[in-house]
Amino acid sequence: MTTERQIRFWLAGLAVFLVLLFLLRAVLLPFVLGMAIAYFLDPVCDRLEGWKLPRWLATTVTLVAFLALCIAALMLIVPVLASQISDLVERLPDYILILKGKLEQLLALIQARVDAAILEKIRETIEGSSGRAVQWLADAAGELLTRGAAIANLISLIVITPVVAFYLLRDWDLIVAKVDGWLPLRHRPEIRRLAREVDQTLAGFVRGQGLVCLSLGAFYAMGLSLAGLEFGLVIGLASGLLTFIPYAGSIFGLIMSVGLAVLQFDDWFRVGIVAAIFFVGQALEGNLLTPKLVGDRVGLHPVWVIFALLAFGSLFGFVGILIAVPAAAVMGVGVRFALDLYLGSRFYDDGGGSDGEATA
Repeated sequence: MTTERQIRFWLAGLAVFLVLLFLLRAVLLPFVLGMAIAYFLDPVCDRLEGWKLPRWLATTVTLVAFLALCIAALMLIVPVLASQISDLVERLPDYILILKGKLEQLLALIQARVDAAILEKIRETIEGSSGRAVQWLADAAGELLTRGAAIANLISLIVITPVVAFYLLRDWDLIVAKVDGWLPLRHRPEIRRLAREVDQTLAGFVRGQGLVCLSLGAFYAMGLSLAGLEFGLVIGLASGLLTFIPYAGSIFGLIMSVGLAVLQFDDWFRVGIVAAIFFVGQALEGNLLTPKLVGDRVGLHPVWVIFALLAFGSLFGFVGILIAVPAAAVMGVGVRFALDLYLGSRFYDDGGGSDGEATA
């Protein structure tokens, strides 16, 4: 098979895969999560197999321990989060009224410098916006509670994901060996090398970034709670989880926490403390956590990660967000491989040398 026909074959396969992914995106979430769990727990199973445990027993022990840790963490965190989220929803109309009062105070300060008609329009806009915000929140909460499909999807996710994870984890080595046997014989060593590079990039980034998210989430939650900010635990944990998207967590947390601090505190010094927590967290992330836990070896630039998350999320929804980083890792390795081929080809250097080399 010529190189041109090979390229056509693989491009056609990629196109079919993307079309199927788009068509089946509504039912893929449990399978994608199960595959992710199996991927990250496979090294643990391999270690247990090294201790002479059968694969099925190693899979059972590993998966049960993982689920037990997840359930224990949820039992410790979810009640507190649920309580804070419920209190936040209940107090949100009061916060909107407080914000309205502060804005009216601000308008009163500039009333002497602004035309009365313009000021009246601004006041009407504020009052209308606050009313629409409360109505929108009420409608969203009602829709969330009455959407049976969402509840059914959640139940299927909880039930199906562990089953998928168990069978994939049990047969992981067999699946890898089977796929390896399907590789083109001529290019098998090169494909294996690229697959190992993808695995190293993906594992290094996701595991390292996961530790960064957990560390920052704990830091923000504790810092905001100690600063006396109401709902600091919810905002801190959400900011830590959103750190997976570069800069999104710190920006979200800074805006939300400072906004609530302005509404809760009359002392600007305490507002400054809340803002300082996120500046310290950003400094810790950039100078300590990310270099130590992620490092530069993974080869995934933050801009590339942001683009992948937005692009795949837009195309495939939440499933796209889950596969965005693996896809970015695969494409990054593919681009570097293609660039190496180009730099070693005649398209880059036909033997004549560049102008810069000729004049040096």
